[in-house]
Amino acid sequence: MISQLAYVSKEAKLGENVIVHPFAHIDANVEIGDNCEIYPYASIVSGSRIGNNVKVYQGAIVGADPQDFRWKGEPTYCYVGNDVVIREHVIINRGIKSEHSTEIGNECFIMAKSHIGHDTVLEGKAVIGNGVQIAGDSHIEQCVILSSNVIVHSGSNIGKWAMVKGGCRINSNVPPFVIVAHNPVAYYGVNAYILRNKGFAESTIDNIAKAYRHIYQCDTSIDNALRRIQLDIPQSDERDSILKFIRDNNNRLVATKLLLSDD
Repeated sequence: MISQLAYVSKEAKLGENVIVHPFAHIDANVEIGDNCEIYPYASIVSGSRIGNNVKVYQGAIVGADPQDFRWKGEPTYCYVGNDVVIREHVIINRGIKSEHSTEIGNECFIMAKSHIGHDTVLEGKAVIGNGVQIAGDSHIEQCVILSSNVIVHSGSNIGKWAMVKGGCRINSNVPPFVIVAHNPVAYYGVNAYILRNKGFAESTIDNIAKAYRHIYQCDTSIDNALRRIQLDIPQSDERDSILKFIRDNNNRLVATKLLLSDD
């Protein structure tokens, strides 16, 4: 299952049924789970910890040295969960401090030529489009879609079930359940099509939309919008997620200009 033309360090730990194709490179201090496949010219660098059923395609680099002057060569880590797909020429950097790490959650699909910077966390089930660039210290919650060529600046947070349309530059925080688009980036509506497709009730989607009307369409402060949401919208996990995200991120959201969407 391991090609004689691949380099696999004797100190690397590989699980069962791992396939390593010719010219792949696996360093020491690497752990790879069961049923993984490492394609030709892919590199798994020291400090990488990869779960089960992961595919790393041609030319990808997992656990690359962090591109940050604060890293002084100390051992750092990159964790990849189960059932992750990492397509061609993706680069994922390790963290810059031993107590932190870059983390890719379960069932993420990372398309070709994307870059994920140091200490970034993808919680899971994210779809990262071709050519997406995510700078260090960013946080991407569950079930986020970043379309092709999105740029996420350092320290940005993107809430669960959000969609960022192609080519956007994110330099602030994107709240959950929304679509954002254009440059400068702006609120484009609720991610209703995906939510319906994944089984969210129409009443839930309506209440999410009502919450964001308070934030993006009523001419009021975000603090006042949050008070209105708490009074007007019935309590639910989705409502509480919106309130928590905005409060945790100090009310710093992407531009509050409203664009009309098709949803």
